[in-house]
Order: sequence, then structure tokens, then C-alpha cells
Amino acid sequence: MTKKFASGRPLTDAEEAEIQRMIASDPDNPELTDEQIAAGGKPFAEVFPELAESIKRSRGRPKLSNAKQAVTLRLDPSTLAKFQAAGDDWRTRMAEVLDKAKVGGR
Repeated sequence: MTKKFASGRPLTDAEEAEIQRMIASDPDNPELTDEQIAAGGKPFAEVFPELAESIKRSRGRPKLSNAKQAVTLRLDPSTLAKFQAAGDDWRTRMAEVLDKAKVGGR
């Protein structure tokens, strides 16, 4: 496929006019109005507040009322190996054992 308009030389007036006619006749990409150009530097939510509000969502997972807390714990290697040897869900099983051993049974 050959290029109709080579970029290595300046366009003639006729070529420039044809390009402008093609731009103007493109229904999928109409020229912007002055108002649209002025709005181009504004944030999306300011230009389209209703649309922005309709697609707004919070970031991350929803907050839980009883969220678990991450801790660091030093364990004997043999204890850790025993839990890990029983499968990939060793953390869950360890938490269950600790829950059963709570002081006061709560």
C-alpha cells in the first residue's frame, strides 16, 4: 500500500484542502467546538458530574466490622512444619487451634 500524502515534503494547497475535506466528512470524529476544547483541561468529574457519580465506587475491599488483624509471630520450626505439612490451608487451621485455646474460652 502506498501513501497518498508523503510526509517527506510540504503539502500542496490542493493536498491540504483534500485532507481538511476528509477530516470534515468523518462522522466518527467531528471537529471539536470551542466549548469542548475549553473543557478539555477540566477533570472528568467536573465536565460530566452525573456520569462520574454513576460510576463512582470505593477503592479496595469493603471494610469488615470484625476484621482480622495481621501479626508477626515467632514459632518453633517443627511446629510450623507440622501445620504446613497438612496442606495449603495451614494458616486457617492454625487460627482455629488458637481460637480453641483462647484464655477464658471466649
